[in-house]
Amino acid sequence: MKITDLAVVFILIVSPFFWINSVHSHNRLEAQQLSMRYTSALRTAAQDGGSRLNENALQEYEPGYASTKFFRANKEKALDSLLCTLYMNFGIGDDRAAQMALLTYIPAVVVIDYDGYYIYSFHSFQSSEGEELGDYRWTSKKPYAFSDQAGNIVHFTLDEHIAVYQASEKKWLKGSRDQLDEEGSIPLLRDKDLFEAKRRTVIVQAIEEDLARVMNSHNRYASRLGVDYTFTLPIIPGEEWINTLNDIGLLVFLQGIPIGDQHYNNYGLGGGRLLKRPVIYGGTHPVNGLKYYYRDTCKQEFKLEEVFTHEREAAAKGYYEPRCPSQGKTK
Repeated sequence: MKITDLAVVFILIVSPFFWINSVHSHNRLEAQQLSMRYTSALRTAAQDGGSRLNENALQEYEPGYASTKFFRANKEKALDSLLCTLYMNFGIGDDRAAQMALLTYIPAVVVIDYDGYYIYSFHSFQSSEGEELGDYRWTSKKPYAFSDQAGNIVHFTLDEHIAVYQASEKKWLKGSRDQLDEEGSIPLLRDKDLFEAKRRTVIVQAIEEDLARVMNSHNRYASRLGVDYTFTLPIIPGEEWINTLNDIGLLVFLQGIPIGDQHYNNYGLGGGRLLKRPVIYGGTHPVNGLKYYYRDTCKQEFKLEEVFTHEREAAAKGYYEPRCPSQGKTK
């Protein structure tokens, strides 16, 4: 057989492999680009939602909770802002059907309040006729609770202020750890380092255990809708938990969206500090149709298209800065 014949045979044999590899490379690149886009949308939405947590008409200290970290989290405003930003960045701001479909891939939203937490997820129930129904709703607030062998109960907060039930006295007390330690009946309060370690462990374990249960329930709901994906709680690094437990915050999961031959699986964290970087909005001018970025302090009317965390992100997407006297620069 001639060398040219061998070359032709070789090309015929290896060409399918090169073609398959090219297709897989293209799919991986597309999946990577989609993953980056989804992550940007998720993080922006989480930050936007977290920034609304402290928006209550009146924020006052409660008796026994004179803490700089005490705020009543406004979970409704936070959720509305989170979903609005997410829908906008996915391009489904006016498509209710698409919004409900996207909710299928959000197994849980957690609001970490000062003295407890809420989880927003799908809840199933039966109608009076026995038909299985369901809707998305919040759980009641669940405290960060710990009980020892003596029957004492400690309700932790995001700092050293606590509420304790003294089993021996059969009464509840509120105050800081060092104040209540003077009572001397609860060993956990005597060691500051041990108290802090137990406080963080109790909060993280309570949230994680509830999330695991919620995601198992969401799997049953999603499977009925034809979603071929198993929702599970991802591993959240300890340092991210530490940052999350410094102040009230928001935790949202986005999982199961097909990207190529894979599935997207990530989470976003949003803090509720009062000193937050302002949200940057991207919209089109109603007259000239040009794209501008702006803050909510800008009084001009634009058609909202996207939401960003910094002017640089908006500029990179082709948005210009409008002439708005009340708009300052993000540092």
